[in-house]
Amino acid sequence: MDRVNFYFDGVTILNSNAVVLDGYTLNPGDNPWSALSNTINTDIYERSLPHEVQERSQKASVLVVNKVRIDREMIAALPNLRFITVTATGFDCVDVAAARECGIPVSNVPVYGTDSVAQHVFAVLLHILHRIDSHDSAIRNGHWQRTGDFSFWLSPLTELARKTIGIIGFGRIGRRVGEIANVFGMRVLANSRSQTATPNWPAFDWANVEHIAAESDVVTLHCPLTNETQNLVDSEFLSKCKPTSILINTGRGPLVNEADLAAALNAGQLAAAGLDVVSQEPINEDNPVLQAKNCFLTPHMAWATLEARQRLMATTVDNVKAFLAGQPQNVVNP
Repeated sequence: MDRVNFYFDGVTILNSNAVVLDGYTLNPGDNPWSALSNTINTDIYERSLPHEVQERSQKASVLVVNKVRIDREMIAALPNLRFITVTATGFDCVDVAAARECGIPVSNVPVYGTDSVAQHVFAVLLHILHRIDSHDSAIRNGHWQRTGDFSFWLSPLTELARKTIGIIGFGRIGRRVGEIANVFGMRVLANSRSQTATPNWPAFDWANVEHIAAESDVVTLHCPLTNETQNLVDSEFLSKCKPTSILINTGRGPLVNEADLAAALNAGQLAAAGLDVVSQEPINEDNPVLQAKNCFLTPHMAWATLEARQRLMATTVDNVKAFLAGQPQNVVNP
């Protein structure tokens, strides 16, 4: 069904009310929602369980969500709903087709975390190569004093210069990773569905996934999750990798077959992995990567620098303002 036109003179909305269902994600205490509250009457919930969503959203004309699921049934149960904005680039938490059928635009934030995620890739990579925490602990436990030497290291240290990085997914984030890799003196291999070159971009070579697996010292994943890319990194992919190679995933957890990755790490088929995302979040206690050798885990935080969250907040508020003015922006279900 089409919902009635909710605009008034193309400028404002009557009886408008916004509900933020999982506000803690953007504002754990350092990134207030005041700009949104100053724009529209707003109720803010830090977290919402599935059984709480309908009651909390009943009077909302605008919903603001990050990961809270808004499915077809929920949309049908919210007669006042006119607009949904997702505080992320990915919008799979919303049934956008059902929203379209009801005349409800859904907006996202297409650009916000490029620098944050790219920085995280190299933070993890440099940690794996230098093991700063292990050396810090060794010093505090007296290891340095016992050696009697002016210098020691617990494992071989490796330079990035002249190594090859394979970037699967060469959009904004992938290209920024490539730019940083270029500064480190790395050779860049890239894989993308579009294979659209950027003028004046530092040198790189297009490569298929198999070539990236075989040639790369570092493989980093930045492609979208689709039927084609699910389990992209599986036993077959890993069998082509160098035993000295490192896998980084800051994209989507299901890009990696976690059982196959754990087996490869435990067998020495791969040197190390850094995972910021896993197939089920929060991570299940029986996830095999928890017991895998040299698997370094972070809790889906690559996107979450303060600056990135501030950009998310600003664009989210702009999305709401644009809707209230009768000109929705960043709409993913036109």
